[in-house]
Amino acid sequence: MTRSLDTVAWRARTVRPSLRAATPLDVEPTWRFRNLAGVSRWLTCTPATLEEYHASSERPDRLATTLIIELDGDVIGDLMVAVEDSWSQAEAAQQARGVQAELGWVLRPDHVGHRCAAKAARELTRICFEDPGLRRVTAHCFADNAASWHLIERVGMRREPHTARDSLHHCGTWLDGMGYALLSDEWRTLMQRYPCETRWHRPPTTRLARAHAMAPWPVSW
Repeated sequence: MTRSLDTVAWRARTVRPSLRAATPLDVEPTWRFRNLAGVSRWLTCTPATLEEYHASSERPDRLATTLIIELDGDVIGDLMVAVEDSWSQAEAAQQARGVQAELGWVLRPDHVGHRCAAKAARELTRICFEDPGLRRVTAHCFADNAASWHLIERVGMRREPHTARDSLHHCGTWLDGMGYALLSDEWRTLMQRYPCETRWHRPPTTRLARAHAMAPWPVSW
């Protein structure tokens, strides 16, 4: 079972950028960056035309799981948050319904490197744990999409599976996949330890790691 975002009382604390629910008016602004080759190469699906994108993006189920990232009124990205059931044995299925969410994000390339995606993703994580009281959030990406998993790790998620050549990319190559998760108690520990979002993580300790951390990226789902 996947619940709508309508069940969540959105209280985004970020001012720049800000988060809001998606509407049909966001289709064309998001198409302009989602259709770029550097972004679309990592997306689950990229419609071939704007008309196809309108049809898929305006579906009620898609709008119900999409948030928009705005900066001074300008659409600079979007977020996915799909509340879902956790796996459970049949006897415990009722208690496992709607207790976790899968997150994803896409950022307009001209806004990479300004911490907008990290701030939006962290705020979405906070909302998931505080408002509906979810117990776990997850995120997934291709292992080759280093920019995406760097962001996921900055948000505070813990790497779980690394699957070997399990995902067929549209270029025809089988790629490794990576999965991440964060539990509500882990998130609370992070907030207590690093109350300022800029101190969530210790700075990278190697020159290569520092270079990766500073590199701009398109982040996608």
